[in-house]
Amino acid sequence: MAHKAARALSENLAFIQTSSFKSPRFRHSPICGIMSHGIPVTNCEVANMSQLSEIAAPVGALLKETGQSICVAESSCGGLMSAALVAIPGASAYYVGGSIIYTRVAQKGLLHVPDDAMEGLRASSEPYALLNARTSREALGTDWALAETGASGPTGNRYGDNYGHACVAVTGPVEKVITIETGDPDREGNMWVFAQRAFQLLEECIRESQQ
Repeated sequence: MAHKAARALSENLAFIQTSSFKSPRFRHSPICGIMSHGIPVTNCEVANMSQLSEIAAPVGALLKETGQSICVAESSCGGLMSAALVAIPGASAYYVGGSIIYTRVAQKGLLHVPDDAMEGLRASSEPYALLNARTSREALGTDWALAETGASGPTGNRYGDNYGHACVAVTGPVEKVITIETGDPDREGNMWVFAQRAFQLLEECIRESQQ
């Protein structure tokens, strides 16, 4: 009995070592779409959970260097962007807070966006992303705000946007908004792509503000 138990334990440990700790460093998506400002994105590398802090490391370093703060309002990323920022040691130097605005109820309750501000607007659009970014920045008094809204998959949304569609907005000393279209129904993969593109846009804006 003891021999069988030891053997079972050994097999379980071997399974954990091979399945949990030897996961591939990156998972490749064949196509990751085109941003609204015309930059093609193909053969993207999508990070797994072990790379959480790495996707936000450049902006984290920039924010520390400039002494600036940031807040986040995300939707289909489900907290991934905030998690990536907070995973970096010393994040309290720049990260003020974040929210997951997954529904209009959340937007109204957490960001206090009134009904009249939503007239003519819909989620998963550039104006909506900008509204959430500006509202978050004003509410938390940060130098920068980053917002995302989209449809991660495996289906599109009720507005007719396809899976892999997202709009990302940065507001602060420099303000920009982009639309991402991956054309990929992989829900988790799209979440990573959205977050990576969001941090790239934020880095671009921070660097531009320093010129």
